[in-house]
Amino acid sequence: MPTRISTFRIAVAAVASLALFVPSAAAEGQRSGAARARPNVVLIITDDVGYGDLGSYGARDVRTPHIDRLAREGVRLTDFYAAPQCTPTRAALITGRYQQRVSLERALGANKASLEAGLPATGRTLPQLLKNAGYATGLIGKWHLGYRPEFSPNAHGFDYFYGFLSGYIDFYTHTRSDGLDDLFENGVAVRDSGYMTDLITTRAVRFMERYATRPFFLEVAYNAAHWPFQRPGHPTRAANNGAFQGPGDSSPATRADYVAMLEHADSGVGKLMATLARLGLARNTLVIFTNDNGGEWLSRNAPLFHRKDTLWEGGIRVPAIFHWLGRFPAGRTLATPGITMDLTATVLGATGTPIPGNFDGRDLIPVLAGTASLAERPLFWRIDVPVRQQRAVRRGRWKLLIDGDDTLLFDLTSDIGERTDVAFMHPVVVRELLALLSVWEREVDAESGKSARSGRGPGA
Repeated sequence: MPTRISTFRIAVAAVASLALFVPSAAAEGQRSGAARARPNVVLIITDDVGYGDLGSYGARDVRTPHIDRLAREGVRLTDFYAAPQCTPTRAALITGRYQQRVSLERALGANKASLEAGLPATGRTLPQLLKNAGYATGLIGKWHLGYRPEFSPNAHGFDYFYGFLSGYIDFYTHTRSDGLDDLFENGVAVRDSGYMTDLITTRAVRFMERYATRPFFLEVAYNAAHWPFQRPGHPTRAANNGAFQGPGDSSPATRADYVAMLEHADSGVGKLMATLARLGLARNTLVIFTNDNGGEWLSRNAPLFHRKDTLWEGGIRVPAIFHWLGRFPAGRTLATPGITMDLTATVLGATGTPIPGNFDGRDLIPVLAGTASLAERPLFWRIDVPVRQQRAVRRGRWKLLIDGDDTLLFDLTSDIGERTDVAFMHPVVVRELLALLSVWEREVDAESGKSARSGRGPGA
């Protein structure tokens, strides 16, 4: 049972009931015609999961039947991108714009600078726009966009927030890297017993039950399978939450630990989908599944090269599945390049909410429904810290990667693993992409007030 912390409120855990995945006609009839006209959106984001760690993306040692079912019944994108770390990706999602525009290029840590930094509330972020349009808005799980109240999920338009503010927490004690408690409900610190993945699932189910009769937007941000690599059902195997767990540890975590965490999150996805079916909401809900960046060292990023916190494909290419029964063709796979900000525009487009003209993302609904194609456009990334200087741009088949002093060009249609540098064969393409990258950097830096790339960010 939860306990009171000083004057803090009591948080009550709920148990979600599991129903059939497929909705019945009777259940679908529970909602009024007016309510059905405006779709719900459930956005599910996992953490540090590898590109090849789902069955639908080639995994052989991980069982993810519920996520794979989303792919079988929906549209799977093979060329979808995030930022190389969590905070930048989440900043891009909430704003619909490149994270460089708001100076959140690095993950916020627990140092003094990070504790003071965050995403300012402008009144034009995704949850606020949806709230203004009459949607109930909720975030369950990871925020990682600021610790101060003015940077909180509620300040950005989320009606309900239950989760943690830092980049990672202990799955059982819910403490962050500096040992402090990090579990909140609408800005109030709470203590709940239980495995974090289960707490997230339970609260997400409760949110859908509460708002079943009105349109809602729900972001379910799992911290699985981010370290500490703690299996469900093993609270005595507590990890050191204040230190990175790496392969050089005296007793390192194992791939089996990671797999157990990911499979448990997949079970949570199954409960979310079962709840939608039970409530009669399945056919009127757009469900999006993705991940926040490339996988860590226990992840499987194959067939991509490298991993999280790099601009090689293994650091930024992520799974992306879009499920909307009756709206999207089942079992479709698309190689259309997409990026995190497209999720923002797509959610607004699906709900009939006007998309701000300054958004960098594009509405993918026509592409996913098969009624239109997406015009070619360049996509950009940057890592700018002393220990790693990387920039990248993708346009169509070509990806230019500047890694330190090396300028590399890859043809991703034939070399997804980025093993063959073809810069010497296509100097014109290299010059074109360098020019695009230079213009983009000047634009985002001018907007953020960063006149020149200055290096280390608050969470580095």
